[in-house]
Amino acid sequence: MPSSALQSGALSLQIVLQSPQTIVAGEAFHLPLVVQGGFAPYTWSRVDGNLPPGLKLHPRKGVIDGVPTTPGEYHFSLVVTDSNVPHQQAQHEITIVVIAGLTIDWKQPPKVQGNTISGSAVVSNQTGHALDVTVIIVAVNGIGRATALGYQHFTLAAQTTSPVIPFGSSPGPGTYAVRADVVAHRKSGHPIFRVSKQTPDTLQITQF
Repeated sequence: MPSSALQSGALSLQIVLQSPQTIVAGEAFHLPLVVQGGFAPYTWSRVDGNLPPGLKLHPRKGVIDGVPTTPGEYHFSLVVTDSNVPHQQAQHEITIVVIAGLTIDWKQPPKVQGNTISGSAVVSNQTGHALDVTVIIVAVNGIGRATALGYQHFTLAAQTTSPVIPFGSSPGPGTYAVRADVVAHRKSGHPIFRVSKQTPDTLQITQF
């Protein structure tokens, strides 16, 4: 929605901002809020909707910043007020889409074949930087004992998906949930991304 000046005139106030903004959960975000017209200083306020968790509006600085924590699509409206007498105001609707920086999906969901649990997975790096990635896949039985099914450590380029990661092992008779945990970081060490995935149903091994 284009910004609208709520008062007319040669110096009418308008918000100049591109929307939507697509950002990555776990990465620092800084968005200056720009206006045209009116008289500084300006004061900003949110009048509708919610910012993504982890982000904050600075009313006097005219900045939204922080580290978003939760993927999703967030809609909210901002109003800016200038220092003119009488005050001018302008309102603008903003959409910020937060995507997960790191995802893991089953390529072949875990299944039982004889006395073995096997499958495969892929990891996607949706950040703008190469990541150092560690993947651990385990089968966890009813008393919490974990058996490793697979392990991979690799560098994953920005905006790419890994080759297929196969896994498989024989944890013994029992009922198991299969869980994949992924930890990744930039070569500089920050930020750190974590994601996990678990089978919705348990798997049963009845034979040795």
